[in-house]
Amino acid sequence: MKKTPFFEIHTQLDAKISFFGGYQMPIQYSGVRQEHLAVRQNLGVFDVSHMGEFIVEGSHAFDLLQFICSNDISKLIPGKAQYNYLPNDQGGVVDDLIVYQLQNEKYLLVVNASNVEKDWSHIVRQNKKFNVKLYDVSEKTALLSIQGPKALTAMQSICNAKLHQLSYFSHTTNTFAGVENVMVATTGYTGAGGIEIYFDVSDAEKIWKAVMEAGSNFGILPVGLAARDTLRLEMGYCLYGNEINEQSSPISAGLEWVTKPHTGFLNAAMHQKLIDEGTTEKLVGFQIDERGIPRLGYLLFDTDENHIGRVTSGTQSPSLNKGIGLGYVKTKFSKPGQKISVKIREKFVPASVVKLPFVK
Repeated sequence: MKKTPFFEIHTQLDAKISFFGGYQMPIQYSGVRQEHLAVRQNLGVFDVSHMGEFIVEGSHAFDLLQFICSNDISKLIPGKAQYNYLPNDQGGVVDDLIVYQLQNEKYLLVVNASNVEKDWSHIVRQNKKFNVKLYDVSEKTALLSIQGPKALTAMQSICNAKLHQLSYFSHTTNTFAGVENVMVATTGYTGAGGIEIYFDVSDAEKIWKAVMEAGSNFGILPVGLAARDTLRLEMGYCLYGNEINEQSSPISAGLEWVTKPHTGFLNAAMHQKLIDEGTTEKLVGFQIDERGIPRLGYLLFDTDENHIGRVTSGTQSPSLNKGIGLGYVKTKFSKPGQKISVKIREKFVPASVVKLPFVK
């Protein structure tokens, strides 16, 4: 079982530790609700060093990425990032990821922790046609996500880059907390704004201390994976293994906006067909109208108690104090305002389909 370079810090902070993505990871520190609201209102810091990082480099790097990624890589320039998924050859999703263009012929791919080996094998297999240089730098790379409306202001004191001048999904390599060659990116998985910073594992302790000190006057808290999940769920963001997987259609999952079949990516024709003809089910957000918390695997029904779908993620929203969830329903039940019900402990609990995100 692996540990991130921040593991000793987590244990000193008395974090609740659990196994996730092959790592011992902090699930919570002071409590999920407190950590969640700190990110929505102030700022919080997440250790996400369990994520995987691959370098793709060479004269055909663009060609490889344009073939294996769903989005249009030609829209990238050095200093920008792009959300993507890796389509498989059956119409499902190998993984979702962020692609950062570092230089003209050099890219960084950031993939989900639980999929690092699978993604690497998939990319290596596809690379046989392109002969691009690939490097798995996951073990050398530490990653902190500093998220919240006060994140940029708080971190400006320890960063040489002008953070407020960085547009969304941009990045720069600069000096951060006195450490050179730190990549600072305006990306994240919370919808609360902020930055993610990539650096060598040897600088982990120094940077953690500097981040906590810089944020001390702004209400910073260390945040675990439990609040990371409630935060992403309030935004309606997909989680691999829940909303998307090897069998699920990314078009059904609402990922048409990052699906660009004209680029000729792997199995593009199947995705174009679903875009043109529509899908039999759609991923929706729904809110419980009474009391109740939806959970993964619960079944969804229409108002006549006919089965119409399933819950893929659910929680009690700390921001709204209501049960919220994501789930797949038959397409005709997917419009915002549609009344449905969730079966919770043998009871049909009324709910409403809502337009995402849950929290604006």
